[in-house]
Amino acid sequence: MDFQTIAQLEARFSDLGATRIFCKRLSENDNTKQQIYLGGNFEVLSFFPFGEITAHSELKEPNFKAPLEFYWVDQTNAEKAEGAQLILYPKYPEVRLSGFLAGCKSAPSKHLQPIPKESRDKKDGRFLIFGTTSDGKTLAHLAPEFSSLANDIAIKFLSVPPNGLFLELTVPIGSSQNKLLVMDALRSIQNQGFHTSRRLDKFGIIKDYAALNGGGYTLEALLGIIPNGRSEPDYLGWEIKSYSKDRITLMTPEPKGGYYGKHGAKAFVEHYGHGRDDGSMYFTGSHKVGIVSSTTGMKLQVHGFNLLNPKQLNVDGNIVLIDSKGNDAAIWSFTELLSHWNRKHAFAAYVPYTLQKMPVSYKYNNPVLMGEHTDFQKYLAALCNGSVIFDPGSKVTDANTNKSKIKARSQFRISISKLSQLYEKLTLEHL
Repeated sequence: MDFQTIAQLEARFSDLGATRIFCKRLSENDNTKQQIYLGGNFEVLSFFPFGEITAHSELKEPNFKAPLEFYWVDQTNAEKAEGAQLILYPKYPEVRLSGFLAGCKSAPSKHLQPIPKESRDKKDGRFLIFGTTSDGKTLAHLAPEFSSLANDIAIKFLSVPPNGLFLELTVPIGSSQNKLLVMDALRSIQNQGFHTSRRLDKFGIIKDYAALNGGGYTLEALLGIIPNGRSEPDYLGWEIKSYSKDRITLMTPEPKGGYYGKHGAKAFVEHYGHGRDDGSMYFTGSHKVGIVSSTTGMKLQVHGFNLLNPKQLNVDGNIVLIDSKGNDAAIWSFTELLSHWNRKHAFAAYVPYTLQKMPVSYKYNNPVLMGEHTDFQKYLAALCNGSVIFDPGSKVTDANTNKSKIKARSQFRISISKLSQLYEKLTLEHL
């Protein structure tokens, strides 16, 4: 017996751990031959948990690929499609789903075959429903044309704008409801005045934090956000960032290429940094694309992106820090940055705070900036025009000794006044 209603399917997906359920109305071109079209920009990445992105410049249509842990689900089984992956075509741009039937006997193969030209009528009543889980799985079920499930979903689609990416069947992450919940939580924190500096450890236990850089840690602790290394949003699908000065840190990806990638962060700082009397070494300084830094003599460059035509994105592109001798000091590939940016920053709240030193505590203020919908091309454009800068803060204590320790911080930052370049919509909210 197949699913008759959305409620039945949602219950099954929830039993399998789905925390987000959404669907796509298919067209006649969505099939095994032409793949399944998911969207016209890389924001699609914010919907799916995926593996390591790889670049494929050798193909006729150069692209990025990201594997999925993808399962076809019915009322009794959940079978994995071994070859499922997202394919990102920067030329258009668009994202498609491929390999979704490989090795999967229970997949709805007969409903995903190409339609002969003589049978096409430009109408399609199929819906592909997805459920994503916190442990990285993507669940899927196809509602065939004229089925009870498809009819049930079609009624919901009547109220959805035609340009919507997906129809969300759970509370949408970017919905006004979730946005209001985020704002309510921040308002409650604001109303409580100053909060003593703290952070949560990996077990969720509150720890005192004495250093003066605890504004972000304290806000995360107040929201119950446990620190982790995953590129996922912090709270109800929103990335939460705090700031006390004009310049704010967007992300801190460690470069995997160049001298840094080959020798590591500590050797990089000892090689390129500047020393102090206490035996420590630092690597700091503002670095803008195309401009030599007065602090380090280095220059940031972007290879594979055309500011005048953002769609001309080279899948093998990268961001490179060039030293004064023309050597590659550090390299960040587009594949590394693309994953982090689109998955984590689709929705972000930027919260100002005031520091009080005795005792170290923080008060969170108005207005809060709420950024909605971003794309990797927007990030690269802001980098190329000098709005996003590389502003590292890495430190080695007891440098060049066997007791030396590294605190790596490869920061990409932007002025609050330029933040609107990164989002389709940026609003000032007085909570």
